[in-house]
Amino acid sequence: MTATTVTAPAPAGRRSVRIALRTVQVLLGLFFALASGMPKVIAHPTAVEAFERLGWGEPGMYAIGTLEVLGGIALLIPLLGSVAATALVGLMVGAFIVTVTALGGENAATPVILILPLAWIAVARRGKTTELIGLLRRVLRRGV
Repeated sequence: MTATTVTAPAPAGRRSVRIALRTVQVLLGLFFALASGMPKVIAHPTAVEAFERLGWGEPGMYAIGTLEVLGGIALLIPLLGSVAATALVGLMVGAFIVTVTALGGENAATPVILILPLAWIAVARRGKTTELIGLLRRVLRRGV
């Protein structure tokens, strides 16, 4: 006769927090990939105008747009969520600084508002970063 282990279901509060976290992660991933990054990647006139005002032109616009699209996609991949959120926090800090210093502060609250849920994701999913590092170490040891 073998013993079976009975595990108690996760408390409802933890489950709802996990669901809320995943929902925020998916919404931010879609936001960065589609609503924020894609207009820059496809050179939407409003994005072109904003980057011309900054003096960064198309290269800056395409670079930032690509980072946002890739960051948004990475937020949707569980193993990359924490790393992506951390990188996007850095991008939003830069966006805030540029908005305040070069654009007169117009819409400066947007990157600050985005930093808060991104930081939550980065901290809550930090175990996945450890998992990712372990995976990369194993791959590098094999010489693949």
